[in-house]
Amino acid sequence: MYLYDCILPFVGMLMLVVCVLVGVAFMTLLERKVLGYIQIRKGPNKVGFAGIPQPFCEAIKLFTKEQTYPILSNYLPYYFSPVFSLFLSLIVWVVVPYLIGFYSFNLGLLFFLCCTSLGVYTVMIAGWSSNSNYALLGGLRAVAQTISYEVSLALILLSFVFLIGGFCLFDFVKFQGMVWFLWLTTPLSLSWFASCLAETNRTPFDFAEGESELVSGFNVEYSSGGFALIFLAEYASILFMSMLFCVIFLGSDIYSVSFFVKLTFISFVFIWVRGTLPRFRYDKLMYLAWKSFLPMSLNYLFLFIGLSVFILSILF
Repeated sequence: MYLYDCILPFVGMLMLVVCVLVGVAFMTLLERKVLGYIQIRKGPNKVGFAGIPQPFCEAIKLFTKEQTYPILSNYLPYYFSPVFSLFLSLIVWVVVPYLIGFYSFNLGLLFFLCCTSLGVYTVMIAGWSSNSNYALLGGLRAVAQTISYEVSLALILLSFVFLIGGFCLFDFVKFQGMVWFLWLTTPLSLSWFASCLAETNRTPFDFAEGESELVSGFNVEYSSGGFALIFLAEYASILFMSMLFCVIFLGSDIYSVSFFVKLTFISFVFIWVRGTLPRFRYDKLMYLAWKSFLPMSLNYLFLFIGLSVFILSILF
């Protein structure tokens, strides 16, 4: 029985990781198709039927190419930072609210915040260890940007912690049986989505990878396998943020088909934003975080604290 209890979570986690990686592969295909149609052209359509095997062909190509590294780089941090980046992007998926009690724990939101905070270090080390001025500048930008938007993310989550009285993602499913939090807290949902864009270095906040001014940003010295791991980590984070948006604001039970429809739609919105919006100016990014999102999330936090104290005073 004890061996069974040890093996079952491991096998389940392995299946979850495989499913996430397959989802990432098809999300890259979706992105290229959607961006193609936005720009009035076809996306990948040559490999296989309608270009469906394209992501797998590119993965094989990237992982079989020769691995190069700068002779002046700090080799071990340079080599291992993409690995840790992908590891953090995958380990955070254990907070998915499965009803079978598989890896479920009551402090899921805290675990998510810890993993996203650690993600800053992988980008910073990747930029610093490459020993390139462009990579270092991209890493510094990413650190400042991620830290700024983590503040608003944490305050928005804290608002909901006071609203539902717990850190567990199960509670979001239970409390949204009648009405979604999206309708009750629309400004919070919009600022959460914008913060997710900034947190995952997506357009219009992709300053860490600003091709026009930083060549390719913090990952400029990476090729083949290292670049593929960074790429996989970014898209796994996008999928996870989409899942979290569905659970927190759209009241999604993970066993329903509607959950996957909502997840696909939010992922599509990430791509849609990339196809339509230009890159922000960096000072406007910081202004948005500290002058707009921070006061709004603080106001909502105080509102929900007041509501919870008021309800407790009535009940007791």
